Amino acid sequence: MTQYKVPVLPGDGIGPEIIAEGRKVIDAAGERFGFDVEWIEYPHGADHYLETGELISEETLKELSGYPAIYLGSIGDPRIAPGVLEKGILLTARFYFDQYINLRPIKLLEGVWTPIKDKTSKDIDFVVVRENTEDFYIGIGGRAKKGDSEEIGYQIGLISKEGTKRVIEYAFDLAENRKKHVSSVDKANVLSDIYGFWREEFNAVAEKHPGFTTDFNFVDAITMWFVKNPEWFDVVVTPNMFGDIITDLGAMIQGGLGLAPGGNINPKGTSMFEPIHGSAPKYKGQNKVNPIATIWAGAMLIEQLGEKEASDTIVNAIQKNILDGKVKTYDMGGKNTTSDVGDDITRIIKGE
Repeated sequence: MTQYKVPVLPGDGIGPEIIAEGRKVIDAAGERFGFDVEWIEYPHGADHYLETGELISEETLKELSGYPAIYLGSIGDPRIAPGVLEKGILLTARFYFDQYINLRPIKLLEGVWTPIKDKTSKDIDFVVVRENTEDFYIGIGGRAKKGDSEEIGYQIGLISKEGTKRVIEYAFDLAENRKKHVSSVDKANVLSDIYGFWREEFNAVAEKHPGFTTDFNFVDAITMWFVKNPEWFDVVVTPNMFGDIITDLGAMIQGGLGLAPGGNINPKGTSMFEPIHGSAPKYKGQNKVNPIATIWAGAMLIEQLGEKEASDTIVNAIQKNILDGKVKTYDMGGKNTTSDVGDDITRIIKGE
């Protein structure tokens, strides 16, 4: 039996509850497909920070770098100022492990309601590849003339040739096994220096991929097209900030945050998989929220480990759970608990 060791950070709020269901489902898939996961739990989150003053240490990050994949619940707690945990743990990990890909499947599962009239699961099935370490998220900025009527705030955005090239190449490689259609997102008509550079690199990579369909989209326009014609898209590649925005729109058209998984990926290093929703502290301990995004993120995690068949089986089990319509949480019109949904998906995987 193949053995894997996977660090898990359950995090804050609903994090431990949803991670428990994700682990349960992966363990069931392992029994069926002949692999075993040893879960190595780390305490880093709000409680750990309040008790110790530590966010995540260099020593812990170095230890985590020895693993190919990390399973993350959610980060954020109202007892701590916004941004402290998110920057100190989540963004720190992304940068430390050079997780330069944020991968977001935007897939409407059959039987899930979408707010877009007349669109079905056949129309909404694309992937957003977001650059994850550059742009306006590099943390360079500040204030000047504080307290003065002329006080200003500024933030510097930066993209590099190598950073841009590698994320675009990843998008093209991903599209190779899909429809060979790559859409680029930018705002080159206004921010021509930074995003004109992005376009140049996109064109340079596209030239090496004859037979692909490519197109450019301004970020404001693509928000319209996601709603009007989502069927146009296959693989979308975007700078960091725009990706942060449009993937939330993507989550909504695929049925909501409870159905939206994500991966922070270093193809040759340590990757981290999580639901894209927050820690929802008001629901902590209520066994109420939808665990499907976390379970789906777990499917992405084991695919990264090489267990593609098991990963597909988990996604298919999620789909069957939804189509059966018997076990569902409140956000999907049901009255079942978080653990009920995890149990049902586990049952489907086991063939019971």
